Amino acid sequence: MPVGDEGVGMNYLYYGDNLEILQKYIVDHTVDLIYIDPPFNSSRDYNILFREADGAASDAQITAFEDCWHWTAAAEATFRQLVDTAPPALVEMMRNFRSFIGENDIMAYLTMMAIRLVELRRVLKDTGSCYLHCDPTASHYLRILLDIIFGKRNFQNELIWKRTSAHSDARRAGRVHDVIFLYSKSERTWTWNKLYTPYEKDYVESHYRKADPDGRLWYDDNLIAPRGAGPVYDWKGVTRAWRVTRENMERLEREGKLYYTEKGVPRYKRYLDEMPGLPLQDVWTDIFPINSQAKERLGYPTQKPLALLERIIRASSNPGDVVLDAFCGCGTTIDAAQKLGRRWIGIDITHLAIALIKNRLRDRYGPNLEYEVIGEPRDVPSARQLAQQDRYQFQWWALSLVPARPVGDQKKGADQGIDGVLYFLDDKGQVKKIVIQVKSGKVSVKDIRELAHVVERYKAQIGALLTLEEPTKPMITEALGQGVYHSPTWKRDYPRLQIRTIAQLLSGYGLDYPPSLNPGLTFKKAEKDNFSESQEAKQGGLLINPES
Repeated sequence: MPVGDEGVGMNYLYYGDNLEILQKYIVDHTVDLIYIDPPFNSSRDYNILFREADGAASDAQITAFEDCWHWTAAAEATFRQLVDTAPPALVEMMRNFRSFIGENDIMAYLTMMAIRLVELRRVLKDTGSCYLHCDPTASHYLRILLDIIFGKRNFQNELIWKRTSAHSDARRAGRVHDVIFLYSKSERTWTWNKLYTPYEKDYVESHYRKADPDGRLWYDDNLIAPRGAGPVYDWKGVTRAWRVTRENMERLEREGKLYYTEKGVPRYKRYLDEMPGLPLQDVWTDIFPINSQAKERLGYPTQKPLALLERIIRASSNPGDVVLDAFCGCGTTIDAAQKLGRRWIGIDITHLAIALIKNRLRDRYGPNLEYEVIGEPRDVPSARQLAQQDRYQFQWWALSLVPARPVGDQKKGADQGIDGVLYFLDDKGQVKKIVIQVKSGKVSVKDIRELAHVVERYKAQIGALLTLEEPTKPMITEALGQGVYHSPTWKRDYPRLQIRTIAQLLSGYGLDYPPSLNPGLTFKKAEKDNFSESQEAKQGGLLINPES
């Protein structure tokens, strides 16, 4: 369904190439605010959701961005499409870029970004604005593109976000900031809500040095009108041109907001607790990065703080407006938009990201949050087609049906027999573990026996096999022969090895295991309870809870 006026009540999560999604689904002038944090190869793991146990980035996920990072036949085709469809000024700029830069990684990246920025501007309302988050490696090139596409008069801010307190760089000053460009769609009508930040401690100490008996801090401000441009009257023996009328002066007196100098001149008491704060500036040092102990941490190397997106959304949109993130990664923009009462559209090119966002939304807002996922398989034939196209994407999507989170990379031998994992609480709040394998091809009893060894090796309580094909009778017999996990809390047995077909999962028949006693179960809880010894627990990220 194209997102337009007919879809005003819906939120959308799209799987696929954001260029194709924008062109196919998002109509002109329907989005109020765009925030994007596109991947860039100055850091190969820029938009990688999870790492290997040894810290290496996931090759399977990197492949989703290969065309963005290298000058390939696909980059050449995109450049030709841009030449055929883009405004003349942009075509000339891209031709000059190619002549100056050459056919290399940065040119491929700029080509990818240029054609998408044209589409992003198209879907913006006239009152809308676009934030582009980048690092200094590419910011100068992107600024030129934005000037051409949005118009240099619509440049509003270069925001500097201090993303870390310190960084040790050899032979140079520590690089601790990111750049966020803000462009509006039009020169005059774009949405801007004035925000304030708390005063710095030094400012408060230097200005608010007086206090009432109850401890309220204030400083005294001048009430005499400059150059005599105010009403002239006598106030308690002092005649001046005042900034306020006599009626307002009387009101301030009644409210106890006048302070008198030794000469009897009234001054206005400005209370600290009545001041909104410092108007938002273009250098942001008060929003801190996500550390290893942060509650919102999902194990995403460049995950942005929720507070950062909340500030952007509050400043440039209103409740009910539509917020779009075309590189939505782990879904921080979507989370912030949902929290602040905005509608949202998220797009990502990996099922891993889509699965993570779905689980994040479920964890924070419950299973009844309404939104539509477009691009995922809805039946067995489409699931089979996805498996034939990309078994990694199929695997990530299948895990999201349980729901469980992926473990490590998917290359041969890297996962030690585990494709996914989820946790539940049982036996006086102890964290218990379910290990999951996904199979898209032919299966046999050998797979069940291997899964039984994996369950034993990782000291899991339950093992699950998710299969596209129907299990054989020997597989079912072997699984039943592996016994049960007995729940001390729920006083019932659960099959130790479980087989679920994709058809069963799509019909709502999920895994059978104890409901979590604590819907707030997180990865940190699992680590605390001594589950961090397994390789998959060290990946970091959201631990998905079973549905009660």
